[in-house]
Amino acid sequence: CIFLCSSIEKLLYYVSAWIHGDPRKVVYPTDSHGQFCGHQNTPNAHKAILFYFNMLKCANPAVLINLQCPTTQLCVSKCPDRFSTLLDAWNTKNWDYYRQFCKPATEVIRDEDCPSMIVPSRPFLQRCFPDFITRNGILTVANQTLFKDGNNNERSVIDLKEAAKGLASLLNAKEIGMKIFEDYANSWDWILIGLVITMVVSLLFILLLRYTASVLLWLTVFGVFGALNYGIWHCYWEYDTLTGKPGADVAISDIGLHTDFSIYLQLSQTWLIFMISLSVIEVILFIMVIFLRMRLRIAIALLEEGSKAISHIMTTLFYPIITFFLLAICIAYWAVTAVFLASSGNAVYKVTPTDDACMYANLTCRPKTFSQTNITKVCPGAQCLFAFYGGESVYHRYILVLHLCNLFAFLWLVNFTIALGQCTLAGAFASYYWALKKPDDIPACPLYSSFSRAIRYHTGSLAFGSLILAVVQLARIVLEYLDHKLRGSQNACARFLFCCLRCCFYCLERFIKFINRNAYIMIAIYGKSFCTSSRDSFCLLMRNIIRVAVLDKVTDFLLFLGKLLISGSVGVLAFFFFTRKIPVIQEEVPSLNYFWVPLLTVIFGSYMIAHGFFNVYAMCVDTLFLCFCEDLERNDGSSSRPYYMSPGLHKILRRGEEGATLGTAS
Repeated sequence: CIFLCSSIEKLLYYVSAWIHGDPRKVVYPTDSHGQFCGHQNTPNAHKAILFYFNMLKCANPAVLINLQCPTTQLCVSKCPDRFSTLLDAWNTKNWDYYRQFCKPATEVIRDEDCPSMIVPSRPFLQRCFPDFITRNGILTVANQTLFKDGNNNERSVIDLKEAAKGLASLLNAKEIGMKIFEDYANSWDWILIGLVITMVVSLLFILLLRYTASVLLWLTVFGVFGALNYGIWHCYWEYDTLTGKPGADVAISDIGLHTDFSIYLQLSQTWLIFMISLSVIEVILFIMVIFLRMRLRIAIALLEEGSKAISHIMTTLFYPIITFFLLAICIAYWAVTAVFLASSGNAVYKVTPTDDACMYANLTCRPKTFSQTNITKVCPGAQCLFAFYGGESVYHRYILVLHLCNLFAFLWLVNFTIALGQCTLAGAFASYYWALKKPDDIPACPLYSSFSRAIRYHTGSLAFGSLILAVVQLARIVLEYLDHKLRGSQNACARFLFCCLRCCFYCLERFIKFINRNAYIMIAIYGKSFCTSSRDSFCLLMRNIIRVAVLDKVTDFLLFLGKLLISGSVGVLAFFFFTRKIPVIQEEVPSLNYFWVPLLTVIFGSYMIAHGFFNVYAMCVDTLFLCFCEDLERNDGSSSRPYYMSPGLHKILRRGEEGATLGTAS
């Protein structure tokens, strides 16, 4: 009943958001009367750009970033391309051009119906901003450094820059964004080829594990060390080459932040940092391999057994595609709902006086009745202009709460999707393990059967486990937000408290993920409730804590090295390709502004693809391990109660237990 009431309440919130929300408020700019610019079937259909009457009033850069300014705003079809003032243009041949930036009027032009001045501008984010150009270190607008304002006073273009000083960073961000978009447009096909190569290599890697797991995984370990050694040597060679070169000894802190990464690659300090970082990583991995060498052998043997299960249920390798599709739906639903929530509200108008002395400044007003109020007499020249979309109702006051509800629903759905995948895979691999005669007793279509059971019988358990995890994750996000807000505070006690809370909730989240994962395996095996399965799996693991210590993290370490090797190899290949260091296909390389854009995309995408394939392996090993522990407690190997495990798996894990016991005793 609680879940039902909570779901109904959230549904009402979302219905309110979809009723009150209007994504046009996010897409289209709005003039002083709250009308959209460029929206079809409106008077402004062919006027898609917003024009500010007096840019000098936009002194606060936050005003421009928030897309509102305390001056009249008008929808126009194009931005002005010249300097002019209303006094100079009136009753001259320039009036026909100037009047297109005035309010539509059928009679005599009144005050505030026209801008006092116009400056050469260009559209940015569908708004007219001054066309700033720096020539020889001098800031200009249309090759001019001076202009006349509405009172015919001579002003410097620096005044425009100060009025829109947030514009420089926005223009820079736009330029970078356009270059990145251009790089993606030019290299998307090669990025796709790199990801396809990763998919093929990951699939081949898993198929080869079926027959050459020991050799392949040891080659993976040595391959990672070989790649690290090559990286260290290359960094030293670059560092030694740049040492003594003019300008190469400049510190990175003196260079500052640049989008062109090639600048940093010309500094010797950059390669020294890379070399030290790779050396530290290699030392850590080497120490781990030395201390885990015996356990690595046992984990490799367990992976060989897991590869047999996957070879009999090959459809499990493609289940991550279903998970990705469901996650994409969750993300799309969250994003659309967030847009509707952000755009919900009615047009709010505020009194905008000509000076700061007006007592009615920033008060809410109504445009239709504003001329009849006393405000126009007390504050001559004041206008009732559109400010933002919002409201004073209970719904609008709790918009932030609704955003949190939307975020919570998103986390819940994402965790449920992941839980569904874990339970489905666990059920499929459990059907392999509990088949007495393998593969003859394995049921037909085990993955489909497991998915059907999870949807039909275990939805409530999966939702409950996902709910607990979503609550903890939401608490972590709120703590991160509060910590960010308190970062400038001088209260050391508050900062320490938030740091402790963040650490505790991080550990709690990791613990709940561990409990949930094993609980879903028990749910898939026995079909019991979430709480019962959590208790049974936790007690079972605690009774076999030595085996858990031997195999759990060691197996994860091996799979991590495999993901690292695949994504790193494809990343190195992409690096040589996009930097034109492969002579055979050098002419096929697209022209790029930043080669790191497709490179990082390929590396990240490759890791995610390899992670999806290897997660199936990890779930297979965890399921087999939990089934093995349960099998040992339920059966004794006699003819009446035979083991369901293969003799090889029994020998492997028994050896791991004895080795771990000896290691602990020594």
